[in-house]
Amino acid sequence: MTTASAPGKIILFGEHAVVSGAIALGGAIDLRASVSVQDRPGSIVVTSDDLMLRGFSLDLNSGLLSSPDAAYATRYVSAVLQEFDAHDVEVRIKSSLPASAGLGSSAAIVVAAVMAISRHQESSLSLKEIAALSFRLEKQVQDGLASPTDTALATYGGYLKISSQILPLDLPPLELVVGYTGVPHNTRSEVEKVQKLKKRYPDLFDHIFQAIGSISLRAAPLIADQNGSELGELMNINHGLLEAIGVSSRELCELVYACRGAGGALGAKITGAGGGGCMIAIPGPAGKEILMTAIRQAGGWPFAAKMGQEGVRLEREE
Repeated sequence: MTTASAPGKIILFGEHAVVSGAIALGGAIDLRASVSVQDRPGSIVVTSDDLMLRGFSLDLNSGLLSSPDAAYATRYVSAVLQEFDAHDVEVRIKSSLPASAGLGSSAAIVVAAVMAISRHQESSLSLKEIAALSFRLEKQVQDGLASPTDTALATYGGYLKISSQILPLDLPPLELVVGYTGVPHNTRSEVEKVQKLKKRYPDLFDHIFQAIGSISLRAAPLIADQNGSELGELMNINHGLLEAIGVSSRELCELVYACRGAGGALGAKITGAGGGGCMIAIPGPAGKEILMTAIRQAGGWPFAAKMGQEGVRLEREE
């Protein structure tokens, strides 16, 4: 059996503005997806016990599905299997990342699958090759929508500064609390909505995106200095700008303001494309538990996450 795992990601600052050339800042988190591969003569089977979805099993030879969620969960692994012309194998997926929540679950699965399946075939790819192939496959499955950011973070880990180039940043870990609304988001529709609005008000959006890019630039030194107070202020400002361009929702705002109020957060904002998915918060002096309680009371699903974590790794090979 060969097993590899890869991390999810959080975009700390720069959502939507990065599409128009501004700088964004993201990091790999300690929530991971793992893919295990073992020989299974006569069949190609993909199974999962936990994708934060219902469990399922899919036999790719017969096309038999035991869950309607299987098509979404297995399309990335199926693309990797086809890429390596893999046969006579069973692939098992496990993930602590919710799907369609803006935390890079699909990138983590495809990166882990590329490493696990290639190593099972006794092919040792470099991290650069894993990142490039994973991006190509994710982009293929998502009909050209994917960004190289998610697969790069899943591969290399740590932090990345994203603009016309993707550059690694050497920064210390950052403790966050994530609140999941339970509402799936649609990156494509949110990006298209913002870009359509930008065409109507280009001068306003240029200033907003410039401000968001400036926030991203200010953030890295604050993480390096572990200045949570000022970093939280920047999160609050960035959230207001994201609300201004129309990507917030009632569910997201309820979690954000619950964190800032009863939760005692130093700052809180949307993460990702918006419209659903997740928000993030920096714990205040009272700690993480009170933040997580505030998120639950506001109707969300909370969990702790640490940014700046390790990228893809081989967990088992025998």
